[in-house]
Amino acid sequence: MKFQTLDKSNLIKIREKIHTLKNKIVAKLTLTPEQKAALAKRLKELVTIKKDHVSPKGDSIEEVNARSHIGDVLYQSDMVLTTEQADELVAEEEGRPKRQAFRDRRYPQTLWSSGVAYFFHPNATPEVKSVFKKGAAWWSKDTCIDFFESAQAKDRIRVFKEDGCWSYVGRLGNQQDLSLGDGCESVGTAAHEIGHALGMFHTHSRHDRDSFITLNTHNIKPDWLDQFKKETTATNENYGITYDYGSIMHYGAQSATMNRKPTMVPHDTNYIETLGSPFISFYELLMMNKHYGCLDRCKSTPNRCKMGGFPHPRDCSKCICPRGYGGQFCDQKPDKCGSILQASATYQTLEDLVGDRNAGQSPREDYHTCTYWIVAPEGKKVEVKFVNFSRGIAVDGCVYGGVEIKTHPDPRMTGYR
Repeated sequence: MKFQTLDKSNLIKIREKIHTLKNKIVAKLTLTPEQKAALAKRLKELVTIKKDHVSPKGDSIEEVNARSHIGDVLYQSDMVLTTEQADELVAEEEGRPKRQAFRDRRYPQTLWSSGVAYFFHPNATPEVKSVFKKGAAWWSKDTCIDFFESAQAKDRIRVFKEDGCWSYVGRLGNQQDLSLGDGCESVGTAAHEIGHALGMFHTHSRHDRDSFITLNTHNIKPDWLDQFKKETTATNENYGITYDYGSIMHYGAQSATMNRKPTMVPHDTNYIETLGSPFISFYELLMMNKHYGCLDRCKSTPNRCKMGGFPHPRDCSKCICPRGYGGQFCDQKPDKCGSILQASATYQTLEDLVGDRNAGQSPREDYHTCTYWIVAPEGKKVEVKFVNFSRGIAVDGCVYGGVEIKTHPDPRMTGYR
Protein backbone atom coordinates (compact mmCIF):
# COMPACT_ATOMS: atom_id res chain seq x y z
CA MET A 1 0.00 0.00 0.00
CA LYS A 2 1.40 3.41 -0.99
CA PHE A 3 0.55 6.53 0.91
CA GLN A 4 1.67 10.13 1.04
CA THR A 5 4.16 10.95 3.75
CA LEU A 6 6.99 13.45 4.11
CA ASP A 7 7.62 15.93 1.35
CA LYS A 8 11.37 15.28 1.29
CA SER A 9 12.02 17.91 -1.37
CA ASN A 10 10.58 20.57 0.93
CA LEU A 11 12.49 19.16 3.89
CA ILE A 12 15.71 19.34 1.88
CA LYS A 13 15.00 23.01 1.17
CA ILE A 14 14.39 23.62 4.88
CA ARG A 15 17.56 21.71 5.79
CA GLU A 16 19.58 23.72 3.26
CA LYS A 17 18.12 26.95 4.64
CA ILE A 18 19.36 26.08 8.13
CA HIS A 19 22.63 24.74 6.69
CA THR A 20 23.42 28.19 5.27
CA LEU A 21 23.88 29.29 8.88
CA LYS A 22 26.37 26.50 9.59
CA ASN A 23 29.41 28.77 9.86
CA LYS A 24 27.63 31.05 12.33
CA ILE A 25 26.39 28.12 14.39
CA VAL A 26 29.75 26.31 14.40
CA ALA A 27 31.54 29.51 15.38
CA LYS A 28 29.35 29.71 18.47
CA LEU A 29 30.37 26.16 19.37
CA THR A 30 34.03 27.13 19.59
CA LEU A 31 35.28 26.71 23.14
CA THR A 32 37.07 29.44 25.04
CA PRO A 33 40.52 28.63 26.47
CA GLU A 34 38.90 28.22 29.89
CA GLN A 35 36.29 25.82 28.50
CA LYS A 36 38.97 23.83 26.70
CA ALA A 37 40.97 23.48 29.91
CA ALA A 38 37.90 22.41 31.87
CA LEU A 39 36.98 19.86 29.18
CA ALA A 40 40.49 18.42 29.17
CA LYS A 41 40.30 17.97 32.94
CA ARG A 42 36.91 16.26 32.72
CA LEU A 43 38.09 13.93 29.98
CA LYS A 44 40.91 12.78 32.25
CA GLU A 45 38.38 12.10 35.02
CA LEU A 46 35.96 10.35 32.71
CA VAL A 47 35.44 6.64 33.23
CA THR A 48 34.26 5.40 29.86
CA ILE A 49 32.67 2.09 29.04
CA LYS A 50 33.19 0.41 25.69
CA LYS A 51 29.79 0.54 24.07
CA ASP A 52 28.16 -2.44 22.40
CA HIS A 53 26.70 -2.55 18.92
CA VAL A 54 23.34 -4.22 19.46
CA SER A 55 21.00 -3.50 16.59
CA PRO A 56 22.15 -3.38 12.95
CA LYS A 57 19.49 -0.69 12.53
CA GLY A 58 21.12 1.54 15.16
CA ASP A 59 21.28 1.77 18.94
CA SER A 60 19.78 5.25 19.29
CA ILE A 61 17.34 7.52 17.49
CA GLU A 62 20.22 9.39 15.90
CA GLU A 63 21.87 6.17 14.67
CA VAL A 64 18.62 4.70 13.33
CA ASN A 65 17.85 7.88 11.42
CA ALA A 66 21.41 8.21 10.13
CA ARG A 67 21.37 4.67 8.73
CA SER A 68 18.01 5.17 7.07
CA HIS A 69 19.25 8.59 5.82
CA ILE A 70 16.03 10.25 6.96
CA GLY A 71 18.08 12.12 9.55
CA ASP A 72 19.81 13.95 6.70
CA VAL A 73 16.69 16.03 6.06
CA LEU A 74 15.42 16.45 9.62
CA TYR A 75 16.30 18.97 12.30
CA GLN A 76 18.50 17.54 15.05
CA SER A 77 18.00 14.11 13.50
CA ASP A 78 14.34 13.48 14.41
CA MET A 79 12.25 16.66 14.21
CA VAL A 80 10.22 17.72 11.19
CA LEU A 81 10.10 21.49 11.01
CA THR A 82 7.47 23.46 9.16
CA THR A 83 8.62 26.22 6.83
CA GLU A 84 7.48 28.74 9.44
CA GLN A 85 9.49 27.06 12.19
CA ALA A 86 12.57 26.97 9.96
CA ASP A 87 12.16 30.66 9.12
CA GLU A 88 11.97 31.44 12.81
CA LEU A 89 15.16 29.46 13.46
CA VAL A 90 16.94 31.46 10.79
CA ALA A 91 15.57 34.73 12.15
CA GLU A 92 16.76 33.79 15.61
CA GLU A 93 20.28 33.02 14.41
CA GLU A 94 20.38 36.30 12.50
CA GLY A 95 19.44 38.22 15.62
CA ARG A 96 15.72 38.54 14.95
CA PRO A 97 14.26 36.13 17.53
CA LYS A 98 10.60 35.25 17.14
CA ARG A 99 10.29 31.77 18.59
CA GLN A 100 10.41 30.04 21.94
CA ALA A 101 11.30 26.37 22.12
CA PHE A 102 8.08 25.67 24.01
CA ARG A 103 6.00 28.80 23.52
CA ASP A 104 6.26 30.09 19.97
CA ARG A 105 4.13 32.88 18.56
CA ARG A 106 1.30 30.40 17.90
CA TYR A 107 1.14 29.36 21.57
CA PRO A 108 -1.28 28.24 23.02
CA GLN A 109 -2.64 27.03 19.65
CA THR A 110 0.26 24.56 19.58
CA LEU A 111 -1.14 22.78 22.65
CA TRP A 112 -3.39 19.74 22.40
CA SER A 113 -5.86 21.42 24.73
CA SER A 114 -8.70 19.04 23.80
CA GLY A 115 -6.55 15.94 24.11
CA VAL A 116 -4.31 14.16 21.64
CA ALA A 117 -6.17 12.25 18.96
CA TYR A 118 -4.20 9.61 17.09
CA PHE A 119 -4.80 6.74 14.73
CA PHE A 120 -2.67 3.99 13.25
CA HIS A 121 -1.97 3.66 9.55
CA PRO A 122 -2.51 0.09 8.23
CA ASN A 123 1.27 -0.40 8.01
CA ALA A 124 1.69 0.10 11.77
CA THR A 125 2.80 -3.23 13.21
CA PRO A 126 1.58 -4.64 16.53
CA GLU A 127 4.93 -3.60 18.01
CA VAL A 128 4.51 -0.01 16.82
CA LYS A 129 0.98 0.14 18.21
CA SER A 130 2.06 -1.29 21.55
CA VAL A 131 5.03 1.01 22.17
CA PHE A 132 3.12 4.11 21.04
CA LYS A 133 0.23 3.39 23.40
CA LYS A 134 2.60 2.72 26.29
CA GLY A 135 4.66 5.84 25.53
CA ALA A 136 1.46 7.92 25.44
CA ALA A 137 0.41 6.39 28.77
CA TRP A 138 3.74 7.44 30.31
CA TRP A 139 2.94 11.07 29.54
CA SER A 140 -0.77 10.86 30.26
CA LYS A 141 -0.76 9.18 33.66
CA ASP A 142 1.21 11.97 35.38
CA THR A 143 -0.18 14.99 33.50
CA CYS A 144 -3.64 16.22 32.51
CA ILE A 145 -3.05 15.35 28.85
CA ASP A 146 -5.50 12.82 27.45
CA PHE A 147 -4.82 10.57 24.46
CA PHE A 148 -7.61 8.92 22.48
CA GLU A 149 -7.78 6.94 19.27
CA SER A 150 -9.71 8.64 16.48
CA ALA A 151 -9.17 8.91 12.74
CA GLN A 152 -11.99 11.45 12.45
CA ALA A 153 -10.81 14.13 14.90
CA LYS A 154 -9.98 17.44 13.22
CA ASP A 155 -6.50 17.56 14.73
CA ARG A 156 -4.84 14.16 14.92
CA ILE A 157 -1.57 12.27 14.74
CA ARG A 158 -1.15 9.54 12.16
CA VAL A 159 1.21 6.90 13.55
CA PHE A 160 2.95 4.67 11.05
CA LYS A 161 6.08 2.71 10.25
CA GLU A 162 8.12 4.90 7.91
CA ASP A 163 11.88 5.32 7.60
CA GLY A 164 13.26 6.25 11.02
CA CYS A 165 11.89 7.72 14.24
CA TRP A 166 10.55 11.25 13.93
CA SER A 167 7.75 13.70 14.69
CA TYR A 168 6.57 17.23 14.13
CA VAL A 169 6.86 19.63 17.08
CA GLY A 170 3.66 20.66 18.84
CA ARG A 171 0.13 20.62 17.43
CA LEU A 172 0.10 21.96 13.88
CA GLY A 173 -3.61 21.62 13.15
CA ASN A 174 -5.32 18.98 10.99
CA GLN A 175 -3.33 15.78 10.43
CA GLN A 176 0.34 15.39 11.29
CA ASP A 177 2.59 12.37 11.26
CA LEU A 178 4.76 10.44 13.70
CA SER A 179 6.98 7.61 12.51
CA LEU A 180 8.24 4.61 14.46
CA GLY A 181 10.17 2.69 11.82
CA ASP A 182 12.55 -0.24 12.06
CA GLY A 183 14.74 0.21 15.13
CA CYS A 184 12.26 2.54 16.84
CA GLU A 185 10.11 -0.11 18.52
CA SER A 186 10.79 0.79 22.15
CA VAL A 187 8.61 2.65 24.62
CA GLY A 188 11.41 5.12 25.38
CA THR A 189 11.75 6.05 21.71
CA ALA A 190 7.98 6.37 21.33
CA ALA A 191 7.78 8.58 24.44
CA HIS A 192 10.61 10.76 23.06
CA GLU A 193 8.81 11.32 19.75
CA ILE A 194 5.50 11.92 21.53
CA GLY A 195 7.35 14.50 23.63
CA HIS A 196 8.13 16.37 20.41
CA ALA A 197 4.51 16.12 19.29
CA LEU A 198 3.45 17.63 22.62
CA GLY A 199 5.79 20.58 22.03
CA MET A 200 9.17 19.66 23.49
CA PHE A 201 12.52 20.30 21.82
CA HIS A 202 15.75 18.57 22.88
CA THR A 203 17.16 19.14 26.34
CA HIS A 204 20.73 19.38 25.02
CA SER A 205 19.71 22.43 22.95
CA ARG A 206 18.61 24.45 26.00
CA HIS A 207 20.04 27.95 26.26
CA ASP A 208 21.78 27.05 29.53
CA ARG A 209 23.29 23.77 28.36
CA ASP A 210 26.87 25.10 28.54
CA SER A 211 26.51 25.26 32.32
CA PHE A 212 25.85 21.51 32.39
CA ILE A 213 27.51 19.87 29.40
CA THR A 214 30.43 20.66 27.11
CA LEU A 215 30.41 19.71 23.45
CA ASN A 216 33.55 17.89 22.35
CA THR A 217 33.40 19.09 18.76
CA HIS A 218 36.49 17.06 17.78
CA ASN A 219 34.35 13.91 18.09
CA ILE A 220 31.25 15.18 16.26
CA LYS A 221 30.62 14.26 12.64
CA PRO A 222 31.43 17.42 10.62
CA ASP A 223 28.06 17.41 8.86
CA TRP A 224 26.33 17.28 12.23
CA LEU A 225 27.97 20.23 13.95
CA ASP A 226 25.23 22.72 13.10
CA GLN A 227 22.67 20.27 14.52
CA PHE A 228 23.99 21.10 17.99
CA LYS A 229 22.59 24.60 17.69
CA LYS A 230 21.75 26.07 21.07
CA GLU A 231 18.65 28.07 21.95
CA THR A 232 18.81 31.55 23.46
CA THR A 233 17.10 33.06 26.48
CA ALA A 234 14.78 34.84 24.06
CA THR A 235 13.68 31.60 22.43
CA ASN A 236 13.81 28.98 25.18
CA GLU A 237 11.21 28.75 27.95
CA ASN A 238 12.07 26.21 30.64
CA TYR A 239 9.63 27.46 33.30
CA GLY A 240 12.46 27.96 35.80
CA ILE A 241 13.19 24.22 35.83
CA THR A 242 16.80 23.11 36.00
CA TYR A 243 18.67 20.92 33.51
CA ASP A 244 18.27 17.19 34.10
CA TYR A 245 20.83 14.77 32.67
CA GLY A 246 18.20 12.02 32.88
CA SER A 247 15.79 13.71 30.48
CA ILE A 248 14.21 11.43 27.88
CA MET A 249 14.56 14.36 25.46
CA HIS A 250 18.37 14.33 25.91
CA TYR A 251 20.47 12.42 23.40
CA GLY A 252 23.22 10.09 24.58
CA ALA A 253 26.82 11.05 25.25
CA GLN A 254 27.99 9.52 21.96
CA SER A 255 25.31 11.10 19.80
CA ALA A 256 26.65 11.94 16.31
CA THR A 257 30.09 10.62 17.22
CA MET A 258 32.51 9.83 14.42
CA ASN A 259 34.90 7.77 16.57
CA ARG A 260 32.79 6.13 19.34
CA LYS A 261 34.01 8.78 21.78
CA PRO A 262 31.77 11.20 23.72
CA THR A 263 30.41 14.23 21.91
CA MET A 264 28.69 15.60 25.02
CA VAL A 265 30.52 15.58 28.35
CA PRO A 266 28.52 16.37 31.50
CA HIS A 267 30.21 18.73 33.94
CA ASP A 268 29.61 16.10 36.58
CA THR A 269 31.26 13.25 34.71
CA ASN A 270 29.51 10.63 36.84
CA TYR A 271 26.42 11.37 34.73
CA ILE A 272 28.04 10.21 31.47
CA GLU A 273 25.98 7.00 31.31
CA THR A 274 22.76 8.76 32.34
CA LEU A 275 22.61 10.74 29.08
CA GLY A 276 20.22 9.13 26.63
CA SER A 277 17.77 7.92 29.27
CA PRO A 278 14.80 5.75 28.22
CA PHE A 279 12.64 7.20 31.02
CA ILE A 280 10.70 10.45 31.35
CA SER A 281 12.35 12.36 34.19
CA PHE A 282 10.46 13.95 37.06
CA TYR A 283 11.52 17.43 35.98
CA GLU A 284 10.17 16.77 32.47
CA LEU A 285 6.82 15.80 33.96
CA LEU A 286 6.83 19.00 35.99
CA MET A 287 7.70 21.03 32.89
CA MET A 288 4.99 19.41 30.80
CA ASN A 289 2.42 19.98 33.55
CA LYS A 290 3.38 23.65 33.65
CA HIS A 291 3.36 23.95 29.87
CA TYR A 292 -0.17 22.55 29.62
CA GLY A 293 -1.49 24.43 32.65
CA CYS A 294 -2.21 21.18 34.50
CA LEU A 295 -1.04 22.57 37.84
CA ASP A 296 -3.91 25.07 37.79
CA ARG A 297 -6.29 22.22 38.59
CA CYS A 298 -4.87 21.96 42.10
CA LYS A 299 -4.36 25.66 42.87
CA SER A 300 -6.75 25.55 45.80
CA THR A 301 -5.22 22.37 47.22
CA PRO A 302 -2.44 22.73 49.82
CA ASN A 303 0.74 21.05 48.59
CA ARG A 304 1.46 18.36 51.18
CA CYS A 305 3.84 16.51 48.87
CA LYS A 306 7.32 15.79 50.20
CA MET A 307 10.65 15.48 48.37
CA GLY A 308 9.69 18.13 45.83
CA GLY A 309 6.58 16.33 44.59
CA PHE A 310 3.46 18.16 43.45
CA PRO A 311 -0.32 17.48 43.54
CA HIS A 312 -1.54 15.18 40.81
CA PRO A 313 -3.74 17.11 38.35
CA ARG A 314 -6.03 14.09 37.99
CA ASP A 315 -6.45 13.70 41.76
CA CYS A 316 -5.25 16.64 43.87
CA SER A 317 -5.28 14.52 47.03
CA LYS A 318 -2.39 12.50 45.64
CA CYS A 319 1.13 13.46 44.61
CA ILE A 320 3.38 12.98 41.63
CA CYS A 321 6.68 11.92 43.19
CA PRO A 322 10.30 11.91 42.07
CA ARG A 323 11.69 8.53 41.06
CA GLY A 324 12.50 6.49 44.15
CA TYR A 325 9.67 7.93 46.26
CA GLY A 326 6.03 6.94 46.60
CA GLY A 327 2.99 6.88 48.82
CA GLN A 328 0.28 9.52 48.92
CA PHE A 329 2.73 12.27 49.90
CA CYS A 330 6.06 10.99 48.49
CA ASP A 331 7.35 10.06 51.94
CA GLN A 332 7.38 6.31 51.41
CA LYS A 333 9.33 3.81 49.36
CA PRO A 334 7.44 2.86 46.17
CA ASP A 335 5.27 -0.24 46.48
CA LYS A 336 7.51 -2.35 44.30
CA CYS A 337 10.35 -4.74 45.03
CA GLY A 338 13.28 -3.60 47.15
CA SER A 339 13.56 -2.72 50.81
CA ILE A 340 14.78 -0.18 53.37
CA LEU A 341 18.30 -1.01 54.53
CA GLN A 342 20.09 0.29 57.61
CA ALA A 343 23.73 1.20 57.01
CA SER A 344 26.26 0.15 59.64
CA ALA A 345 29.91 0.83 60.44
CA THR A 346 30.95 -2.22 58.40
CA TYR A 347 30.07 -3.22 54.87
CA GLN A 348 26.95 -5.27 54.32
CA THR A 349 26.29 -7.27 51.17
CA LEU A 350 23.27 -6.74 48.96
CA GLU A 351 22.70 -9.16 46.10
CA ASP A 352 19.76 -8.80 43.77
CA LEU A 353 18.51 -10.09 40.44
CA VAL A 354 16.25 -7.71 38.57
CA GLY A 355 14.34 -8.33 35.37
CA ASP A 356 14.50 -11.19 32.91
CA ARG A 357 17.98 -12.58 32.34
CA ASN A 358 16.76 -14.03 29.02
CA ALA A 359 15.54 -10.70 27.65
CA GLY A 360 18.90 -10.21 25.95
CA GLN A 361 19.02 -7.67 23.15
CA SER A 362 15.30 -7.39 22.53
CA PRO A 363 13.86 -3.84 22.80
CA ARG A 364 12.38 -3.08 26.21
CA GLU A 365 8.66 -2.40 26.30
CA ASP A 366 8.45 -2.64 30.08
CA TYR A 367 11.03 -2.27 32.83
CA HIS A 368 11.17 -4.08 36.14
CA THR A 369 12.30 -1.66 38.85
CA CYS A 370 13.47 -2.31 42.39
CA THR A 371 14.03 0.55 44.84
CA TYR A 372 16.31 0.36 47.85
CA TRP A 373 16.59 3.06 50.50
CA ILE A 374 19.86 2.95 52.41
CA VAL A 375 19.54 4.84 55.68
CA ALA A 376 22.53 5.95 57.77
CA PRO A 377 22.51 7.11 61.40
CA GLU A 378 22.18 10.85 61.89
CA GLY A 379 25.44 12.63 61.11
CA LYS A 380 26.77 9.74 59.04
CA LYS A 381 27.04 9.18 55.30
CA VAL A 382 26.30 6.15 53.17
CA GLU A 383 29.06 4.51 51.13
CA VAL A 384 28.21 2.06 48.36
CA LYS A 385 30.77 -0.16 46.66
CA PHE A 386 30.03 -2.29 43.62
CA VAL A 387 31.84 -5.58 44.13
CA ASN A 388 30.55 -7.60 41.19
CA PHE A 389 27.78 -7.47 38.65
CA SER A 390 26.85 -9.44 35.55
CA ARG A 391 28.02 -8.07 32.22
CA GLY A 392 25.15 -6.15 30.72
CA ILE A 393 24.62 -4.50 27.37
CA ALA A 394 26.39 -1.14 27.28
CA VAL A 395 24.64 1.59 25.30
CA ASP A 396 23.98 5.24 26.11
CA GLY A 397 21.37 5.68 28.86
CA CYS A 398 21.59 2.06 30.09
CA VAL A 399 18.46 1.28 28.10
CA TYR A 400 18.85 -2.49 28.47
CA GLY A 401 19.23 -2.40 32.24
CA GLY A 402 21.33 -0.77 34.92
CA VAL A 403 21.63 0.68 38.40
CA GLU A 404 20.85 4.27 39.38
CA ILE A 405 22.34 5.85 42.50
CA LYS A 406 20.71 9.04 43.75
CA THR A 407 23.15 11.24 45.67
CA HIS A 408 22.09 14.74 44.62
CA PRO A 409 20.83 17.06 47.39
CA ASP A 410 17.79 17.69 45.17
CA PRO A 411 15.74 14.46 45.33
CA ARG A 412 13.98 15.44 42.12
CA MET A 413 17.14 15.02 40.04
CA THR A 414 17.90 11.84 38.14
CA GLY A 415 20.81 9.92 39.67
CA TYR A 416 24.04 8.43 38.38
CA ARG A 417 23.71 5.33 36.20
